[in-house]
Amino acid sequence: MKKEIIISGFGGQGVLSMGKILAYSGLMEDKEVTWMPAYGPEQRGGTANVTVIVSDTRISSPILSKYDIAVVLNQPSLDKFEPKIKPGGILIYDGYGIINPPTRTDIEVYRIDAMDKAAEMKNAKVFNMIVLGGLLKVAPVVSDKGVEKALFKTLPERHHNLIPLNMQAITEGRNIISKQ
Repeated sequence: MKKEIIISGFGGQGVLSMGKILAYSGLMEDKEVTWMPAYGPEQRGGTANVTVIVSDTRISSPILSKYDIAVVLNQPSLDKFEPKIKPGGILIYDGYGIINPPTRTDIEVYRIDAMDKAAEMKNAKVFNMIVLGGLLKVAPVVSDKGVEKALFKTLPERHHNLIPLNMQAITEGRNIISKQ
């Protein structure tokens, strides 16, 4: 198993931390991983993205031009990365940030209304974990146990009390993602 994933959205949506948690989850499960963030002025509202590769075998390069899975959280990200998904690949998008929905018919397209669910849960900070839950439902590259271990590793100790909420958000994401 090898999955080449791009996660992209506005700076501040938790894109980079979602990728980091995914990569750490792979590490916790003895998988080969790469995590390559791309940001700069993007942190102030432009687009930020992260490439994550999770594999059972060695990874030759972290540089990709095509992806198995794209998770896009805003229109500029959809416009940029929809054409770069391999035929037969997966596109996951948050309905809140997309004006013109995806048009490709040679890929599987999933919608997740994570922004709405985060508002319903009264915590905007779990938005990225809701999206991660949706991703893990359609492409189970890591287990919940690996994600929980990764949260303990990546979150500062003062935030460890939020791990149950984050795990609940992952479950919610699994429940609300739908194929288009």
